Amino acid sequence: MGSQPWLHQHDGRIQDFGTVRQFPLGLSSDARMYSCQRLNQVLADTQILYALYKKHHWLMRGPTFYQLHLLLDKHAGEQLALVDMLAERVQTLGGVAVGDPRHVAEITRIPRPPDGAEQVPVMLSRLLDAHETILIDVRDAAGRVAEAGDDGSNDLLVSNVLRTGELQAWFLAEHLVEMPLARS
Repeated sequence: MGSQPWLHQHDGRIQDFGTVRQFPLGLSSDARMYSCQRLNQVLADTQILYALYKKHHWLMRGPTFYQLHLLLDKHAGEQLALVDMLAERVQTLGGVAVGDPRHVAEITRIPRPPDGAEQVPVMLSRLLDAHETILIDVRDAAGRVAEAGDDGSNDLLVSNVLRTGELQAWFLAEHLVEMPLARS
């Protein structure tokens, strides 16, 4: 024995991405496979949305800097919590959660923003577009996984991802309303 670590190990893969192990969950392998595919898509897009929130949080400028800087950081934290919930659900179903940023970039449907800083309305619009992409997919996925009998994934998608996304989209959209602070 001894306490020397086994260093420089490679290719110790024990499960391929896109497969599911059998767990005693009362769901068929096909239902769990489908749920994992849909959840991994939402997971990838949510990881990108989280990254966009952090980018825009850091690059925020102008008279609403303080409020938006704090709001975007709060939303980023909520998205990060969703990332963990989605990944753990995939694992619970016997799948493999998408986790490597390079793999996430390959499968996300959220367009890559340009490098550099943008105007505040552009950044907020970009976040709203990403939210809408996810919300459309989540509504479809929630219904389909429920039809397959996966109430747990349906609950996660509706109660957590959908409701959080809708609320965050509302908060962002209200910042794009042009209204004077005072009337003369």
